[in-house]
Order: sequence, then C-alpha cells, then structure tokens
Amino acid sequence: MTINAFINRLEITIFRHRLFVLVSFILLSLFLGFQASQIKLDASFTKNIPLNHEYMKTYLKHRENFGGANNVLISVCHQKGDIFNPEFFTALKGVHDQLFFIPGVNRTQVKSLFSPSTRFVEVVEDGFAGGPVVPADFKADEHGLNIVKNNIEKAGIVGRIVADDYSCAMVKAILMEKNPNTGEKLDSIALASVLENEVRKPFEKGNITVHIIGFTKMVGDVAEGAKGVVTFFAVAIAITSVMVFLFSRSISLTILPIACSLIAVIWQMGLLSSLGFGLDPMSILVPFLVFAIGVSHGVQMINAIGKKVAQGLPTKDAAQFSFRSLIIPGGAALLSDTVGFITLLSIDIGIIRELAITASLGVAVIIFTNLLLLPVLISYLNLHKNSQTAQEKTATQSDNNSSLWRFMASFTQRGVATIILAITTLLFLLGYHYSQQLKIGELHAGAPALHEESRYNQDTFLITNRYAISVDYMSVIVETTANACTDTNVLKTMDDFQWHMENVQGVQSAVSLPSVMKVINAGYYEGNLKWRIISPNQFALAQALSNVPSSTGLLNNECSVMPIILFLKDHKAETIDRVVEQAKLNISQLNNDLLTFKLASGPIGVMGATNEAVAEAQLPMMIYVYAAVIILCLISFRSVRATISVVVPLFVVSTLAQWLMTALDIGLTVSTLPVIALGVGIGVDYGIYILSTMSVKLRDGLSLNDAYLAALYERGSAVLITGITLAIGVSTWFFSDLKFQVDMGILLTFMFLVNMLAAVTVLPAIASFLWKTEK
Repeated sequence: MTINAFINRLEITIFRHRLFVLVSFILLSLFLGFQASQIKLDASFTKNIPLNHEYMKTYLKHRENFGGANNVLISVCHQKGDIFNPEFFTALKGVHDQLFFIPGVNRTQVKSLFSPSTRFVEVVEDGFAGGPVVPADFKADEHGLNIVKNNIEKAGIVGRIVADDYSCAMVKAILMEKNPNTGEKLDSIALASVLENEVRKPFEKGNITVHIIGFTKMVGDVAEGAKGVVTFFAVAIAITSVMVFLFSRSISLTILPIACSLIAVIWQMGLLSSLGFGLDPMSILVPFLVFAIGVSHGVQMINAIGKKVAQGLPTKDAAQFSFRSLIIPGGAALLSDTVGFITLLSIDIGIIRELAITASLGVAVIIFTNLLLLPVLISYLNLHKNSQTAQEKTATQSDNNSSLWRFMASFTQRGVATIILAITTLLFLLGYHYSQQLKIGELHAGAPALHEESRYNQDTFLITNRYAISVDYMSVIVETTANACTDTNVLKTMDDFQWHMENVQGVQSAVSLPSVMKVINAGYYEGNLKWRIISPNQFALAQALSNVPSSTGLLNNECSVMPIILFLKDHKAETIDRVVEQAKLNISQLNNDLLTFKLASGPIGVMGATNEAVAEAQLPMMIYVYAAVIILCLISFRSVRATISVVVPLFVVSTLAQWLMTALDIGLTVSTLPVIALGVGIGVDYGIYILSTMSVKLRDGLSLNDAYLAALYERGSAVLITGITLAIGVSTWFFSDLKFQVDMGILLTFMFLVNMLAAVTVLPAIASFLWKTEK
C-alpha cells in the first residue's frame, strides 16, 4: 500500500466515524486529565548530576565518610555589633537544634559552635589541652561568652564556623538521599519549605538575620518562582488567542486550535503522571512549548480549511482535504520535533533526560490533537454558510498581501538570491567565529537559576563576603593503603599537591590532613614555625594525628582515604576549568604506587563533572538532532534538494544562536543546552510547510518563482503569524523571577523569529541554485 493510499483510507475512516473519534478523545482526555491532576513537582539532587561520570563515581563512593555536595549552610548573623550576646547565642542554639531534628538531615554531619566535634586545642605547660568550643555548662552571660570567645580563637575556626568580623556564625549540615521516616527519596522542595518556615522564620527577629543556601534551598526558591509560570502561561494564551483571532477573524476558529493545544498539554501531563514521572522545576516551561507548537500547527490547519471554504467547499470537505494535505508535512515536522527531543536522552544527566521525555511526549500527542482532532471538530462547524464572506475576506487578504508576496517571490531570482546567500554566509562566518568562544558552565556568581537580587543569591554573597572560606569548594580524594596517615611519603606527596593547587589562580585556600598535622606538630614546639613540617619520625606523626579525629572529615576510620579540600573564589566556568586542568596536571605527576589522587567531590566537583558532560554531549546532540531532521525530510520530500533547502537555514540559525549566547554572556549549561535542540526541532516546521507546497507546485510544472509565490499565498500568512505569535509569547519570559527562564526566553524568541525569517528568505534563495528557474 502506498503512502497516499494509506492516507486516503485513514481520512475516510476518521471522517466517516467522526462521532466515535470525538467520544474516544473525550474519554481519553477525562482519564489523562485526572492523571494530570495527580502530577507533582519533583526535584532531587542526583537528577542534576551525571552519575556515570568518573568524578561522580568518586563522589558517590566516598560521600558517606566525607559528606556530599548536597549540603545546607545556614549563617546566623547579628545586625548590630558582634555575636557575643545572649540574643545571638539563643538564636544560634535554636537554629542548630531545629536543623538537627529535621528528617533528611544527616545528624552526624551537623556542625556549628554547639557541635561536640567543634573543639579547640591549645599548648600548655604539660603539652596540649582542649575541649568543646562551647562547654557543656555554657551560660550566655558575660563570663560564659568570654570563655567561648577565647575558645573560638584557639580553635582556629574564624572564617569557617565564625565570620571574619565576628558578626555571624555558621550551622552546616549534609542531607541524606532518602527521608529516614518514609524511606522515600528526599523531597527537596518540601525540605526547602521546612527550612524557610521552621528555621528562618522563627529565629529571624530583632537583630537576628538567618541566611540559608544549598542545593535544596535553591531548588525550593526555583519552585517558588516557577509558580509564576502559570501567569506567563495565561498571558501567552491571551496573546495567542488575540493573534489567532486577528488571523482567522472567527471566534470558533480561534477557540478550537487553542483548545486542542491545551488538550495536548493535558495529555502530556497525564502521560507523565501515568509513567511515574513528576515535573521538575527546571523543565516546567516545557508545557508552554508544547502549547506553542500545537498552536503553530493549529494555525496551519485553520488556514488551509479557511482557504478551501473560501473557494466554496463545504466545511466537512474542506476539513477532509486539509487533513489529507497537511498530515504528511505536519506529521514530518512533528516527528522531527519528537525525534530531536528524544536525542537529548543521549546526555547522561537526569534532568535533561526527563526534559527529553516530557517534550517528546508533548509533541507526539500534538499529532493526534492538532492534526486529527482539530479538523474533525471544525468539520462540525457551519463555515460554508458564510463562504461568500470568507471568500471576500480571503480575496481582500490576498490583495493586501500580494505586493509583499511578489516581493518575497523575487528571492528565488539568482541575483537577489546571491545577495541573500552572501549576507547569510557572512553572518554564518561571524556566528561561527564567535560561537567558538561560547563557554561551558555558569558565567555568573551565585545560583544561575535565580536573579542576582534574589534572596538566595544575596545570602550567598553575604556568606562569601563574611567568611574566609568559599561556598564553592572541591574535594580531591586521596586513596591509599590503611594507616597511611603516619606514612611520611604519603603525607608529603599530599602536601606537595596542596601547595601547587594553593598557587593556582582562583583557589582561595586549601585544607587537608597534612596541613593540619603540620600546625599541630609546631604546637609541640611552642608554635615555632620552623617545626610546621611533616615530621620524618613516625611517632611524631602519630602524636600529631591523635589530635585529629575522623569526625573532622579529613580522614576515614581506616586512615586509607583523605580529602584535600580546595576553596575557590567562585564557580565561574573559567575558574573551574583552570583549577581542574591544573589538578589533572599535578595528579599526573604525583600519582604513584602509594597513593592515587581522584577528582572530585564537593559542589565544584559536581559542577566540573556537569560541565564536562555538557561539553561532551554538545556535538553528538547536534549531530543526532540534524540527522533526525535530515532523515525525516528525505522520507517526506524524497528529495536531496528539498532537504538541503530546509536544513541549511536551520544550521545557520543554530550557529547565530550560539553567537547570541556568547554576546549576552550566557553559558552552555544544563538549562540552556536543550534550548538549541528545541529551537532546531521547532524551527524546522516553517521550512517543511513552505517546501511541501512548493514541491507540489514544482511537480505540477510551475517555475520556481511561481511555485514559491503559490506557497506564500497558501502558507505565507500562517508561517508569519505563527513565528510572530510564538516569539511574542516567549518574550514575556523576560519578566520572570527565574534567571534561567529569562535566558531561555531570549534564546527561544530569537530562534522562533530568525528561523521563520530564514525559512522565507534563505530557503528560496538556496532553492534558486538547486532548481532551474523555469521548468
């Protein structure tokens, strides 16, 4: 059976049993609507990291001993003066205790001034003396506060647990992967709400301020900002409705494509819920894209039906004819979108894979809702009663646009086409040159998903400014043999690595077991700096080691694994790249039979792994996306010339989009990488619709100029209105509370508009050199 025969049989079956089709859609929509109502926001730390990356294998292997990157830092500050007053210590104790008992917090890893593991050591006549910084019998009176102040200075925790200016003190905690009460995966969004309502609000009063940062709190703030997406969705629906009405001049032809696109979103959410997925805050924008793509194809359908009605066909016949003529180009475009999104599954990061599943499901259902359900619904309307009016409207619109269409048809003339292609080539070369400067990773301080002025980023900046350590740290794990903590060669090698890394630009400071043992060793000699060394005497090393318990996080119980913690000034892409590059260089020189350095744990280790995964996935992803588009175009058009005409403009626009990212200082990250694939998938629709009409006219014997002119008369208005409508819809994202949504809005607005312009300018210009101007 040929494709045409199959489509004819499908058309007859669908429209002969319209009522059955409608009832089936209603029942499916009710079921999937109920399923969609059960969907929840779902975020977890591990979804945001490439679990199979070598850094993350090291991180997962040792996180039980040294904590993970999913931590919470809470800085309690006093706005007037220093921390040594009863009001502050009452608040700090309250925050510590409250955090300690929150389900999901690893209680053994909670650290503050009130932790028993926060100790001081001092040199006395008999050797060393020490104890908890805050004694068990502590009272927040003048005497007790003076004791604590002295102990803080002896403990050497200023800049780490206590702010440099004594205005704040820190409470740190590591989070578990699962909630110990339920055994289920830790709900980051719910935990963020608990931190806000049970930690910040009760204790932030009077002169006390509480500042909370960490992945979980950041996700909670993103989820809070994501609630505004509903507003943007409503605005987009309103704008789209107005634009579609101005195009169709019919309330019914405005309502139906909007309704079918919303049904596609409901089906998408219902399918996700049925498959056991939630909706991550970072992919909450995908439903809007599904709606936008649905409207795009819906506009093509009502445009085709309206023109046939205007020619005098009854509405049912016009709907059948439009279904038959659009099912191949529309199906090819939507399959290109779907397969393009599925290629994102090749990226080994959970959040991107979920986005791929979410987007591909949504686009796939549009084939049913906007290419099948929409014409069936329209076939029940009585548009033929107004056929004369519609015909007059169409004639008027054609007269209004004829001069524009004839001007655009001149793009197929060799002279004009040469100028267009010369400009396109110049833009492409410039875009390619600047796109090579595109950086992988975050380019700004603070949480990149949020604006700089957000509470979370302001808390981050405060903690970074008031403490000597950075919240951006990386742990290089040293694996060796048991009891290696007293092996001089092992400790000296670690110390050499630390010294080299401390001298790398971007590294603020570093700490490791050897660096602490050197200080302790000097303490046995009245603090003389000459003795701040790794002693060659094993007994001296054992003596120094006895003052460093495993609870410090500088060694495990067997003394076979030790981290070297590097504190970086920020997490910008260039900083991470520089530090990781130098770490790898030093590791290659220092690794030996005694020990092995392994990258990397900590927040910067996670970011470094993610950046490398994104960099590795960038080229393969684009190859997969374009391969899918090329194959589907070849199947649809059965023409290499047609495929070239569609794909080349897409590639030029993708390159220009990367130039735009470089110019606007937007890095290639987990949130922006999928946008390139999304832009290609959606952008291909314009070219496919235009070329599908051109191909038919060319086969009928028309010249290239006449074929393109006919395509503009038939599809030009729909293509232009779709590109403008989609661009206006996503441009509202510029006002979002979420920085990553603003970035996505900028990129998608650019790609919607420029892909549309490329389809109506560059495509015919390329075609002029691939087809003869006269046939």
